[in-house]
Amino acid sequence: MVESETFPAPAFRRRFFLAAAMAAIFLVQAASMPVCPARAKTVVSGPLSIVAAENFYRDIAAQLAGPYARVKSVQSDPNIDPHEFEPSVRDAMEVAGANLVIENGGGYDEWMKKLLSASPDPGRLVINAFDISPVKLPENEHVWYSVEDMKVVAAALAKDLKTLRPQQAAWFEKNLQAFDKSLEEIEAKMRAVSKRFPGAPIALTEPIFQYQSVPMGLKVLTPFAFQKAVAQGIDPPADAVLVARDQVKKKLVRALVYNQQTADRFTEDLKELAKRSGVVVVGVTETMPPGKHYQSWMLEQIEALESALDAGAAGGAK
Repeated sequence: MVESETFPAPAFRRRFFLAAAMAAIFLVQAASMPVCPARAKTVVSGPLSIVAAENFYRDIAAQLAGPYARVKSVQSDPNIDPHEFEPSVRDAMEVAGANLVIENGGGYDEWMKKLLSASPDPGRLVINAFDISPVKLPENEHVWYSVEDMKVVAAALAKDLKTLRPQQAAWFEKNLQAFDKSLEEIEAKMRAVSKRFPGAPIALTEPIFQYQSVPMGLKVLTPFAFQKAVAQGIDPPADAVLVARDQVKKKLVRALVYNQQTADRFTEDLKELAKRSGVVVVGVTETMPPGKHYQSWMLEQIEALESALDAGAAGGAK
């Protein structure tokens, strides 16, 4: 895990120092870069250095690369709002020395583009998960919540690992197959929820969970304007707030899926209203909690929703 450094200076000074540091890295590399870049040849004989923007991509990369890579992530704290995250100078240095970088893209982690541009390297491989994901929901960049998308990302990772370390190609392929196999439990649970609760109405504080609610056939009643505003860190439209509150207050939904990392006064109000109204709240996160793998993280959240839907059905939600 790449830990953010602590600076006593105000936020604007931290950004200034980060920009200066990245600029310095760029200038030093540019000044010393030979006509034929030293790392233009992508085959690596020693341990690989992989940097993932978020820790769930780090986990998937570690599962595939095993002992043949040192894998770190820039953002790994589930208690920090990812939209307000600022990388450190150390993060910039890690990216500068990486053989392979994984970013989500789609506008989610724009800070990673700045880190990459601060240390240009034609020999570094970069995977943009959003760009290669086959499943993309409108105005929703949270593709890692889609099992189908993560299969494609894992395949791209395995391909790049084979390029960087062709002598371990069979190892990487074996781990890719094991990873795909492990996702079957998540898919089976999603099918079970879909079969047991077809069209069950739920509420969302943010659109992140739509990548699972849609394939499970659940009906999201919360106005999208409310969800999107929360994701953007702005106040939702007043009419959307009223509709969302009314749905929860009248128990028109069986569960409230609550993104714990983007809490604000509107989502907190909706959560408290759900508790008073007898609607079960299911907490989810954008960043993987400590001690989890991608598979266990996703599966446990879906199982929590299944239990909530059970309770919601017993409580009389339509």
